[in-house]
Amino acid sequence: MTTKLVAQSNAKLWLAAIKPPMYSVAIMPILLGSAIAYAETGEFQGGIFWTFLSAAILILAWLNLSNDVFDSETGIDVNKAHSVVNLTGNKSLVFWIGNLCLTAGIGEILLIAWWQRDLTVLMIVAACCALGYSYQGPPFRFGYQGFGELICFVCFGPLAIAAVYYSQTQSYSAVVWGASAILGASTGIILYCSHFHQVKDDLAAGKKSPIIRLGTDQGARLLVPVTLSLFALTAGFVGLQLFSPWTLLIFLGLPLGYQLTHHVGQHHDQPDRVSNCKFIAVNLHFVTGVFLSLGFILPRLLAN
Repeated sequence: MTTKLVAQSNAKLWLAAIKPPMYSVAIMPILLGSAIAYAETGEFQGGIFWTFLSAAILILAWLNLSNDVFDSETGIDVNKAHSVVNLTGNKSLVFWIGNLCLTAGIGEILLIAWWQRDLTVLMIVAACCALGYSYQGPPFRFGYQGFGELICFVCFGPLAIAAVYYSQTQSYSAVVWGASAILGASTGIILYCSHFHQVKDDLAAGKKSPIIRLGTDQGARLLVPVTLSLFALTAGFVGLQLFSPWTLLIFLGLPLGYQLTHHVGQHHDQPDRVSNCKFIAVNLHFVTGVFLSLGFILPRLLAN
């Protein structure tokens, strides 16, 4: 019985370490960028879509594994039982598995570049990887200076969606920049919410996250307008006729936005109770991303 409980506990730790729900962060830019391309051109490059999706998942796996390695060097994860490095006890192995994921992911992006005889997508993705490394990687460690959310916004918003759109059309669009602001913001919210429950460890490691700088109370208050911005920006772009009215489907995610801000507002200073808020943020990111993508796809589908 004891052995079974230990096995179940280990399985839960590994599941927490791998963080399957977090991979929506890799999936949503591919979906949204491709949806905008389809809405504007009526064409969908399936091979490129699936190749890019696979590459994005591999590159995010590299980012997660390398961040575990870099965090183990600063001691910030000393109390994090579900760190991959802590679970394996082999930092070098985790580091090289991460690099293998990165190599495979970049290889798939190279394949897209070869198909298109165009290096643009490769250069944009390389910029994303460089910024991703700078988040936790030495000597930069910009995440420790409180710039993580900005890096998230840029990488998973404007850069990622521009790269995906370009992979489908080999062109750019003003709509991409508007949509990328919304998705970039929702991605940054996930990282922002991950800080509320680890104030003690962040302080000990000298990490100046936004929640360390603001305090949990002010941090919870700031979360409200940032979350509302996802919906306000969409409505504004519809009003400017940049987005289809169908994109207002994103408002179906408003209850999740309320759940997130209400939960954090109540429990911001209670680590055990607020620790799950990042998963509510992941749900918000996924749901708003799906409905926003549908808002671009449906007019084209209904017109056919």
